[in-house]
Order: sequence, then C-alpha cells, then structure tokens
Amino acid sequence: MVKQKNTVKATKTQKSNFFSSLVKLLKFAKGYYLPLIFAVVFSVAGVVLELIGPNALSDITNLIEEGLMTGIDISAVTDIAIFLVIIYVSMAILYLLDGIIIAHVTQKISQGLRTKISNKINKLPLKTIDGSAKGDILSRITNDVDTIGQALNNCTSSLISYVVLFLGSIIMMFVHNWIMALSAIVSSLIGFVLVAVILSKSQKHFRQRQERLGVLNGHIEEAYSGHDSITVCNAKEQEYNKFNKLNKDLYSSDFKSQFLSGLMYPLMAFVGNLGFVVVCVVGALLVSNNIIEIGTIVAFMLYVRYFTQPLTQIAQAMTSLQSASAASNRVFEFLGNEELSDESHKTKKLTNVKGEVEFKHVKFGYDPNKIIIKDFSAKIPAGSKVAIVGPTGAGKTTIVNLLMRFYDIQDGDITIDGVSINDLTRENVHDIFSMVLQDTWIFEGTIEENLVFNKTGITHEMVEKACKECGIHSFIKAQPNGYDTVLNEDSSISSGQKQLLTIARAMLQDTPLLILDEATSNVDTRTELQIQKAMDKLSENRTSFVIAHRLSTIKNSDIILVLKDGNIIETGNHEELLKKNGFYAELYKSQFEEK
Repeated sequence: MVKQKNTVKATKTQKSNFFSSLVKLLKFAKGYYLPLIFAVVFSVAGVVLELIGPNALSDITNLIEEGLMTGIDISAVTDIAIFLVIIYVSMAILYLLDGIIIAHVTQKISQGLRTKISNKINKLPLKTIDGSAKGDILSRITNDVDTIGQALNNCTSSLISYVVLFLGSIIMMFVHNWIMALSAIVSSLIGFVLVAVILSKSQKHFRQRQERLGVLNGHIEEAYSGHDSITVCNAKEQEYNKFNKLNKDLYSSDFKSQFLSGLMYPLMAFVGNLGFVVVCVVGALLVSNNIIEIGTIVAFMLYVRYFTQPLTQIAQAMTSLQSASAASNRVFEFLGNEELSDESHKTKKLTNVKGEVEFKHVKFGYDPNKIIIKDFSAKIPAGSKVAIVGPTGAGKTTIVNLLMRFYDIQDGDITIDGVSINDLTRENVHDIFSMVLQDTWIFEGTIEENLVFNKTGITHEMVEKACKECGIHSFIKAQPNGYDTVLNEDSSISSGQKQLLTIARAMLQDTPLLILDEATSNVDTRTELQIQKAMDKLSENRTSFVIAHRLSTIKNSDIILVLKDGNIIETGNHEELLKKNGFYAELYKSQFEEK
C-alpha cells in the first residue's frame, strides 16, 4: 500500500515538473508573444483552408459521377479546380510564413537562454561552480538548450494547428454525415487511450535521459582533461568501465524514452488505416441505400486522414514537449541558483591603494559545519612581501580566496588600507589585485593578446619589457610570428612557458597587490631563479602574497606566516623562524633532507 502511495506521489511530481518547466519556458519567451501570435494565426488560417479542400473535392467527384450519364460539366469542374489551386497555394504561403517566424523565434529563445546561462555563471558564487561538474554545466548550455530549441521549433504553433485540424475535421465530418462521423471517431478511440498511457509512462525516462547525458558529458570532460594522468596510472580500463556504465545508463533511458514515443507513430498509422476501412464499409452501405453520394466518401477519406494525422502529430509534439520539459527543468534549475549578493548600493571605492592588509579574527569553512580557518589574525604593512606556508590542507589557498572575495568570511573581517573588503564591490577588490595561479590559463589568441588580456593602455614596448624581465622574450621571438603567434591547443609550448606568460601578464596588470599561488611550481630550478628575480622586482612597492611549498623560493620574504589547521602558529622572517627551530624549521629542513 505504501509503495502504491509513493508511486502516485511520484507521478504527481512528474506531472508538476512537466507543466512547471513549460510554464517557466513560456514566461521566458514573453518578449516573443506577438510574433508567436502571428505564427499561430497563419498556421490556423492554413488549417482552415486545408479543411475546405475535401469539400471541394467532394463536389468535383459528384459532378464527375453525374456527368458519366449526361456528360461532364467541364466548366464547373475547372472552376472548382481553380478554386482548389488558390486554396492550396494560399495554404502553402501561410505555412511558409509560419515556419519562418517560428524558426526565428525559437533560435532567439535558444540564444537568449545561452546568454542568460553565460551571464548567470558570472553571477554565481565560486562554491556553486566548484560544486558542479564542468561537463554538466556545458551540457546544459549546449545539449539542453538545443533540445529546447528543437522542441519549440517542432511544436510551438503546429500543436495548436493540429488541435484545430483535429476539431475542424470532426465538425466537417458531422456536417457531411453523422453516421460516418461516429463510425470514424469510435474506430479511433483506441488511439486516444493508448497515447495517454504512453505519455504517462515516458516522461520520467525523458527527464532521466537529460540528467544522465549531463553526467556522461561531465565524465568525458573530466577524463579528457586528465588523459595524461589516466595513461600514466594505467587507469584506462577503469575509466573505460566507468564510461561504459554511464553510457549504458544513458542508453537505457534513451532507448526507453524513444521506444515509448516511437510506438505512437505505428499506433496512429494503424488507427488511421482502420478508420479508412470503416469509412469505406459504412460509406458503401449508405451509398447503396441512397443516403449519401460517392463524393461524400471521398471527402471522408481525407477528413479521416485529417482526424488521425493530428493525433500522430500531437503525440510526436508531446514527445518533443517532454524532452523540452526535461531540458527546461535542468536549465531553469541552473538559472535558479542563488547569485552573489547585490552590491549596487556600495559606494566606497579604493583608489591610490597603499596596500596595508589586516586579517581580524577571520573564521571560515566551505561547509559551515566544518570550519577550516578558525581564528586567523595578521597585520601586513604596505609594500610587504608575505609568504604563506604550511602543510597541505592548512588553509593557504583558502586565505587567498577570502582576500579576493571569491568566498565571504563567516566571522571577523579583512581590511585593505583600513577599509573592510565587505564594504567594497568585488570588482573593486579584483581591480587592485594581480593573481598568478598554479593552473595556467591561456586562451586562443596571439601571445600579445594573452599578455594584455582585458587591460587598456598597454603598448608593445611595455609587453616586451615585461617578457624580458620574465626571461621569455627570446622564446617568443623564436616563434614563427613572434608576439603575433596564435596560441591554441595545438601550440607546442611547455607548462613552464605558459606559467611564465601568466606571470608576465600579472606584471602588465600593474596593480598595488599581488598574489602568487604556487607560481613557480611548473618551472625548473634555473627558470625559477629567473622568475624569482622578476618577482622580486615586481614586488617592489607592492604588497604581495606568496604561497609556495618550495620554501627556498620565499627566503627573502619580509613576513612568513606559518599555518597549521587553519591557525597561524608561527610568524617572522626566514632567519627568525629557523632560529626558533619550530614547525617552519622542520618543514624547511625536511625538504633538503628529502633531496
């Protein structure tokens, strides 16, 4: 009994999700209601003209039948034929206009959804992005939006026109003969029942298909980006098995949804053919009793087609709507994520930044129930070079994330020149920082475009100077087109060279504060010395934060903060900390002992 209740509840939820997703999609398309109305009007007008055709064909058939004995009235037949040509040409023009409008509107809606998702990504907290598989987000932008666009294109106005054609054919059949109309309708009732059953069973599989497609895309993106690691670890078979399982799950959902929806066409084809048989048999009986003329049977053959064809098309449209509903649910679920807090009311703005930074009893945890930074306090004088060291998981990168306001602290405060970063907009905070991460980011474009990225007023001479200070000028000049060489996935540059490019980019940003998160991790010892000199020059008159596991790179730091379990356990410069012979000294010595 409990199981039955749960099933009923699940069915109601599926129906609710089906309609709520379509309602959200309809609201999103409100800016296109007028062209959609025109499309519907053109489509319905075309259907009305289509319904007039069989009546005219009936008249032609009756004229020919009557003329077999007395002579066919060619003039009357020609007039009706011309009338039919005008009707069908007009119908074709109306359907063409309808198709053009619908194609335009659906592509605009798809474009709008992609734009909205793209804008949404920029407004989401970093924790939301970090908590989602990149492939799944990409699947929502591509596969789900494409599914919505195709579904809207297939059934936006056509669904209404099919309903009009369906109802109109019923009316016209009753106008001609109620006995044959009832016969045709009763023979088609089986189609209604079976279509309703199929629709109720298939929705969950369409929703499951979209979800599993997103999971599979996430796995593919993850496996592709980590292909080298998979190869080195001989984990190809393991990854293949995982992919195979996800692929089979998607196949199962896809097969069930397509199989159930695929039943509709042969089912409705059978119903239509059964209707033809019934019309012929009943029509023959009525003609033999002089109740109707042969032309009525001809008209009914077309009306039965008009009656059953919409059922097939409506069933297919409902299949598309189920796909659109499942895809819309995923798209609007993403768009419904909580955004970063609105900061339009903030008026404070830091200019002429000196670079004094203070952490005041900062408390933070990615999970509010699991605090990582417990009570972090430190005052950094302007122009200082600060190194943050500690074991993995101590909270080094977390401190940087909080300083950049990628995450908001749960308690305490962080100030820059005495101003709380919570009183500043995130854009203002980001404007005063340059950042070099361990994971390099190079986009497809020329080397100079990569270096100048989003910064105005940078001359070529400034670019060359920064590259010379980083020791990559010679490397760039050796490229086929020098600074105009286009970088892409096929470019044969090492990870260390990419790191040097991002460091040069940071130099060109020329901001008062600098963050280097394992910036020298991908370079050899000789290159590291070059970078170290460049970093020392770059750090002059700037407050810089350096996170490094290789402690040899931070010996000349003004302040070294030693973190463990989210707390500062030691503070001082390199010499002072070595004399203390504490945790830092132990870390430093262990690196040389390992060598």
